[in-house]
Amino acid sequence: MTNAQPAENNLEKNPKLWVLIPCGGNGSRAQTDIPKQYRVIAGKAMVMHTLAAFEQVKRFAGGLVVIAKEDDQLPELLKVNKNTIFSIALQAGNTRATTVFNGLKALLGQGVAATDWVLVHDAARCLITPEQINALIDACLNDDGAVGGLLALPLPDTLKSESAGRVAATLGRSDKWLAQTPQMFRIGALIDALAAAGDLSDPANALITDESSAMERLGHAPKLVRGSAQNFKVTYPEDFALAEAVLQNRKHSG
Repeated sequence: MTNAQPAENNLEKNPKLWVLIPCGGNGSRAQTDIPKQYRVIAGKAMVMHTLAAFEQVKRFAGGLVVIAKEDDQLPELLKVNKNTIFSIALQAGNTRATTVFNGLKALLGQGVAATDWVLVHDAARCLITPEQINALIDACLNDDGAVGGLLALPLPDTLKSESAGRVAATLGRSDKWLAQTPQMFRIGALIDALAAAGDLSDPANALITDESSAMERLGHAPKLVRGSAQNFKVTYPEDFALAEAVLQNRKHSG
């Protein structure tokens, strides 16, 4: 535990901003023969589109991508980009939460301050834009609550609950949001929240599905910052074609 103190009592005057990308998944739902983050979309591996968006935001002190020990693909990809802000940690776990926790500890081990901010972002959300990243940063830095926040989208569709394959009820959607990433919190506070959540390596531990859920369990109320429907997580086979179309459209319109 880092014993991070409340924001108003123990913050540096000029905290830095860092990026953490968990990149240890095998993409089983995507039905690809390689980890989905390395599938080529619009001319390059999906994860490289993700990293490029953050590299265009000049406010970051640095970034860390957490990969599996046996992953030899990302090191080769990063060799091509000599000016990348990202380094690599070979500390991916068997769950996303474990990978994030290991990455945060690695940042502290590099001398990063516990009071600095970290933006955690899914490698498979390759359509994130610098404008969305900056909007989240500005909203969190200007938030009186100072706890942090996340990109999210108000639920557009009718929401149903299910029982035995049939509709059990229709749920109100007026206060429902779809959580996205990046999610931005103080490094020390997020480490403490994850450490308090139990066995992060257990896939059956459904309490922590993202960084916000860990903070919520400690009584925090992260700020919701409106994101974009295009900032979806490439998860299923049909998502690749949609991501390709969006990226190609941006290339031609930009």
